[in-house]
Amino acid sequence: MSKISWRQILPFALAAFFVVGSLSNIIAPGSIYQEYLKWGYPHWFHFVTGSLELTAAILLFRAPSRLLGAALGCTVMFAALATVIIHGEYGHAVPPLVAATLSLVVGWISWRKRMAVSA
Repeated sequence: MSKISWRQILPFALAAFFVVGSLSNIIAPGSIYQEYLKWGYPHWFHFVTGSLELTAAILLFRAPSRLLGAALGCTVMFAALATVIIHGEYGHAVPPLVAATLSLVVGWISWRKRMAVSA
């Protein structure tokens, strides 16, 4: 049995998080849709968020595009974090903060691997 490290699992776990997030944003049940409107976003903006999250997930699945996926995922999560903080919804800040942090970790690992290969 081969030993699998957290560095190998983390990008896939993060991608799964973004797939679930993208589906919930694209489908946008009433509560999610209403939150976007309450935050001042246009009625269609949940599709943009869901599409960006799905794109990040797809990019995270493949090693050559993982750095870009981590950067996109981090950007989306920082935007989500900023939105909930600006609106004083601090309890909603934990998931995007964790996802942004994990995206930074995945990006850092991918960047280091890329630099090691090019050296």
